[in-house]
Amino acid sequence: MTISLKSALAQAHSNIALIKYWGKRDEALKLPQNGSISLTLDALWTRTRVTYSESNGPDQLWLNGQLASEPMRLKVQRLLDLLREKEASSSGTPLGAAKIESENNFPTGAGLASSASGFAALALAATAAAGLELSRPALSRLARQGSGSACRSLYGGFAEWQRGESADGSDSFAISIDETPDWDLCMAVLVLNDLPKALSSGDGMAQTVATSPLYPAWLASIDEDLTHMRQAIASRDFSALGELMEHNALKMHATALASRPAVIYWMPLTLELLARIRDLRQSGLECYATIDAGPNLKVLMQERDWPRFQAALAHWHELKALIPCRPGPGAFLVPDALAGQMP
Repeated sequence: MTISLKSALAQAHSNIALIKYWGKRDEALKLPQNGSISLTLDALWTRTRVTYSESNGPDQLWLNGQLASEPMRLKVQRLLDLLREKEASSSGTPLGAAKIESENNFPTGAGLASSASGFAALALAATAAAGLELSRPALSRLARQGSGSACRSLYGGFAEWQRGESADGSDSFAISIDETPDWDLCMAVLVLNDLPKALSSGDGMAQTVATSPLYPAWLASIDEDLTHMRQAIASRDFSALGELMEHNALKMHATALASRPAVIYWMPLTLELLARIRDLRQSGLECYATIDAGPNLKVLMQERDWPRFQAALAHWHELKALIPCRPGPGAFLVPDALAGQMP
């Protein structure tokens, strides 16, 4: 018989990179080849409960009501083992087996950053259940061990994941740029395909780094992109932010397309919608697209333009979902009064 020691429930939100992270320089530590800047979204989130027991058996991971795959369980266990090392060194009391129950309110593994929100929620819930209070940089480093972009979902609004230079990854974590942006922003998530992608982000990155002749040019351009994106956010320059966001995303996919074999995440509908977005811009509706490792688009606009944008895409019956999002919060613990039930 096992006895629950402590349980905690955390919620974290997906973030969409405006300046993309693409490629790792250290796979084991999840250290990026380049820095990145993101926007956390309010409408896409993960809730994760972690409960430790006195048992030393294997950790259990339930994802969306089903036992997770073995590769995913091993990723989660690796993060928890890092936390166990920290807890053992601080208290001398080892943590027992963990039961992890995680729910996404949006498609999992479809290029919508479910791993970012998932591992950010896991890092916060696991540390709270262990009775540890870590700084946000420390939590960000821990979340990074599960999924690189998860380090940004610890923060609300605009966040930057610093590349860092140290070999041990101690200076590679996310920081806040603007935690609660109050300017007129809306990011629409266009779901073309809600199934898990055939090629994971990690595998696509590795293939691009190893084989794309354009990859050195990608890296050489990022520092300038980061500088200009920080400036656009600081000055609330929507046009500069949107244009650079779209340019950076298309540049990333061009680099991936040049891999051997080519890394292709798009569907024909992806290209059709990119053309439609350009048409809308020419007609006076200022909107810009970004695409991560998947076929689904995210379109940034000013919130006042959302009704017109929604109407412009109303006849696109191929879309599985069209979700309006605003800047979202950083990861947080769900209050005890609500922690007895999963959403």
